[in-house]
Amino acid sequence: MWLLLIGAIVVVSFTHWLYRWRNPKCNGKLPPGSMGFPLLGETLQFFAPNTSSDIPPFVRNRMDRYGPIFRTSLVGRPLIVSTDPDLNYYIFQEEGQLFQSWYPDTFTEIFGRQNVGSLHGFMYKYLKNMVLHLFGPESLRKMIPEVEAVANQRLRQWSSQNSVELKDNTASMIFHLTAKKLISYDSENSSENLRENFVAFIQGLISFPLNVPGTAYNKCLQGRKRAMRMLKNMLQERRANPRKQQIDFFDFVLEELEKDGTLLTEEIALDLMFVLLFASFETTSLAITAAIKFLLNNPHVLEELMAEHEGILKRRENAHSGLTWEEYKSMTFTFQFINETARLANIVPGIFRKALRDIQFKGYTIPAGWAVMVCPPAVHLNPEKYVDPLAFNPWRWEKSELKGASKHFMAFGGGMRFCVGTDFTKVQMAVFLHCLVTKYRFKAIKGGNIVRTPGLQFPDGFDVQIMEK
Repeated sequence: MWLLLIGAIVVVSFTHWLYRWRNPKCNGKLPPGSMGFPLLGETLQFFAPNTSSDIPPFVRNRMDRYGPIFRTSLVGRPLIVSTDPDLNYYIFQEEGQLFQSWYPDTFTEIFGRQNVGSLHGFMYKYLKNMVLHLFGPESLRKMIPEVEAVANQRLRQWSSQNSVELKDNTASMIFHLTAKKLISYDSENSSENLRENFVAFIQGLISFPLNVPGTAYNKCLQGRKRAMRMLKNMLQERRANPRKQQIDFFDFVLEELEKDGTLLTEEIALDLMFVLLFASFETTSLAITAAIKFLLNNPHVLEELMAEHEGILKRRENAHSGLTWEEYKSMTFTFQFINETARLANIVPGIFRKALRDIQFKGYTIPAGWAVMVCPPAVHLNPEKYVDPLAFNPWRWEKSELKGASKHFMAFGGGMRFCVGTDFTKVQMAVFLHCLVTKYRFKAIKGGNIVRTPGLQFPDGFDVQIMEK
């Protein structure tokens, strides 16, 4: 009798829990959708790889079924997914009031609990101003000759080889430059390979969060651990032997750490350096690789790009002088090309926020504490805004004065968290393209297939041959 009673209680309790999981409490009307399996939610479907350049199937299928705003659950967390331009804009504009930056616990574990993306209010603004010291206009102006020298050096090396795997080699080039600017790191004179740790980190970044030895996620965490140990050792060495002059960004950070009453802690400083190293080379190398693929697939675009850059050379009094800031700013078609590359590559598949209180929007309620994911691919591939959205067409940006984000373009984020490294990325891309198209020919040798899991990857390699003109 007692066993039957206990069994009945267990069944009723489980049924009630299952019902509550599938029908979460809400002071209003939730967006339509499915919460998936208990605890697991729809995590497996979200992380499923796809080779389409279109909106990821996970999002596309639910848009078709539920509309532009729907609910789901990832890694046990209730989530509202927005492909609605008006809601996306509202989320970015209300940062700090109705929404705040949020990422799943697994991402926080990867990037550090004190990383700049997880901080809010005054602390976030303080760190953002610190980063602008590195990526502000005056710093970028001075950086042009160095970026050009590195690009020319690597292209010469690559032209002497039968072929190069483009993604890995561009990542190496940009990491070399970025690590030098940030921490004066030189791989040739270092006993440890910092980039190898970041490679291990990146390979497991967009993976199912199972922290078991041998899994991609576990390797990701181990890569971060080793990289952070190296950065901490560097910080301790600098503190023991301070420089008289600022040479790199680490020196600037150290000065901030030593100030009386500083808000900066060692943990925040190290997480900041880690995120900057990752963000400034991985995303840019993916963008350059995608850009070269688009050029090879669209010869008329390459022809227009070459004409612009050869025109820059023809207007010079000294044909052998280096690229200037004024020449960089004159690259009208190049910036259109970069915008179109960013729109179609969709390197950032989702931007996460959290609702600070119950929010009413278009008849739906977003409950307080729920996560919200803005989906840039759905915005960038919207046929109501972009004619033939899957076509690579830089000319669509001809009459655009876009310098930041908008309702229909958010490749670099939006609102107060618009990426402070955007201009640095554009400098690296534009200068590299200038060096490439004015001095070299190139063709694909192998691969170039894009897979999103849900991040952009070139898993089969993208080998190109680069030849001097």
